[in-house]
Amino acid sequence: MKTIIYANIKRFRELKGITREFMAAELEISSSGYSKIERGETDVSLNRLLQIASLLNINVIQLLDFDAFQALTKNISSDSKDPSLQKMQVNTSQDLDNRHIQDKYIAFLEKENERLNSILYRFLTNSNYK
Repeated sequence: MKTIIYANIKRFRELKGITREFMAAELEISSSGYSKIERGETDVSLNRLLQIASLLNINVIQLLDFDAFQALTKNISSDSKDPSLQKMQVNTSQDLDNRHIQDKYIAFLEKENERLNSILYRFLTNSNYK
């Protein structure tokens, strides 16, 4: 379960276009310290998880169950200090037809597909599993 949470932090951060450096700065930790969180190499307190969820503009419960479409359809905070964060707001079902959101969701799914294919390839070519 722990690994899933940390992997989901990374997925939400990437999906929302937020840099590791921004997250580290906002959490007042080093970039390498933040990277360790995403890799699951360090445990974090509930307080820290709440801070991370707040920066990602999600509920901490969402870290347990990653849903890319849900992440894209949440309001992104307009007072974010990260200049690379694109502002988007989805309020109605009509807005869900927005081409920008669809393109971003497709791009995310393609990236996730590449990642999973890479894992599968490494698994299949690893002599320990033959």
